[in-house]
Amino acid sequence: MEPRPTAVRAPIQLRIADDIRIQIERGELAPGSSLPTLAEICEQWSCSMNSARGAINILKAQGLITAGRGKAPTVRIQPRRVIRSSERHQLEKDLALKPEEERARLGEAETNMNMSIDHQRFSSHYSQVPATEEFATIFGVEPGETLLRREWEATDPKTHVRLSWSVSHMPLALVSGNPAVLDERNEPWPGGTLHQLLTVGIEIMTVVDEVTARMPTTVEAQVWDLPDGVPLIFCRRISSDAAGRVIEVSDADYPADRTQLKFVTPLKPWPEHHPTPMGHN
Repeated sequence: MEPRPTAVRAPIQLRIADDIRIQIERGELAPGSSLPTLAEICEQWSCSMNSARGAINILKAQGLITAGRGKAPTVRIQPRRVIRSSERHQLEKDLALKPEEERARLGEAETNMNMSIDHQRFSSHYSQVPATEEFATIFGVEPGETLLRREWEATDPKTHVRLSWSVSHMPLALVSGNPAVLDERNEPWPGGTLHQLLTVGIEIMTVVDEVTARMPTTVEAQVWDLPDGVPLIFCRRISSDAAGRVIEVSDADYPADRTQLKFVTPLKPWPEHHPTPMGHN
């Protein structure tokens, strides 16, 4: 007989969680539906109460159900998903040249959140900070050079749950020519950063989005109202001018359960009389 390792049978709580997860994925348990009680799980799967609780904890960690003290577990109702497309960069650039009335009507709240800013509690905070080693390298400046740091947050006025958050850094010397750009009281600025840069003669030509993810801290999970098992997406946007000079670094957090990142990449056409590879028509 060929030597082989002993097959390991999955723990009972994992088998229970898998059975319930498959019912959810198949639609047999619809969003908002109640799960079997712990007693019913014990009876149906012939397991202990501890195993039943373990199965529920696995489903919570997977973000499939909601449950809390005194609450019966239910299949999680997925929140409204917002599409954040790279196409918005060109939209924002085009908007910077529009009249102020039009710029004031269409901002990030409308383009990214599909929600009027009037339905959000918006706040901004500006400060001047020394460049860290990381930012000095990105901007090509000396460590300690003054940066303009801008932080924005929008929350739901009823629930106080965070809707959006981002922080931006720019070398102060690039934008100090227009004192209005340095004043947080001018937020929300009609047309956003690209119009602010236009007022000091800067045009953004390249935008690079760097995306990573990790599990949230307890504080982050609280402010975003994240259920167990849902990570945060981090997007760093690096904006440069035609000379390749980095003008702004913007960092934003997005809850993975309510965000779809869409990247659109225009491709240049081949020349009209391009060669055809051998063996192909």
